[in-house]
Amino acid sequence: MPNANRGAVGFQSSEFEQEYERPSKSQLKREMTALQKLGAELVADARVRVKRIPMPEDVREAILICQQISDHEGRRRQLQYVGKKMRTLDQDELAIIQATIDSWNGASKAETAALHALERQRDKLLADDQALTTLCTKFPQIDMQQLRTMNRNARKEQAESKPPKAYREIYQLLKSLHAASRASSPSDGSAQEDENEED
Repeated sequence: MPNANRGAVGFQSSEFEQEYERPSKSQLKREMTALQKLGAELVADARVRVKRIPMPEDVREAILICQQISDHEGRRRQLQYVGKKMRTLDQDELAIIQATIDSWNGASKAETAALHALERQRDKLLADDQALTTLCTKFPQIDMQQLRTMNRNARKEQAESKPPKAYREIYQLLKSLHAASRASSPSDGSAQEDENEED
């Protein structure tokens, strides 16, 4: 038979629960792991880029030293040290570092997208002669005869399964044309959007 008085004490069990002002161990571990990953990302980045990021000199030095270590165990220990150094940074410094890395990743994606757009334009040139005329209208400084010859040679290479020498030359020509147009026009963002719409 159950005891009727059981648990009927004059206090709530929540009265003895402690209020913690600090984060839990799990939260601290997640934050440490995130800083460790950020440090590893910096170690994997190019030395020139790391030198440009605004951060304390001792943290930068730890990262640069880690980049030079090739021994697996030594590198692992140095990465741990980099993580420890990253934990000494305040939130503002960490935000600046993260924003810099994010901007580089965004720039890399934009560069990749631009290169893919050039590849699509080259393929369009090979498939359609009208695209050649459109390109010459857009870039009047282009040597039309040279481009037609390169185009014809690229088609011939593809038909005969030869190495794509002219195919690559067309790509380099397009790349230099677009680089020159971006350098001369301040509204390169809208020009790039127009180019992507045409593709």
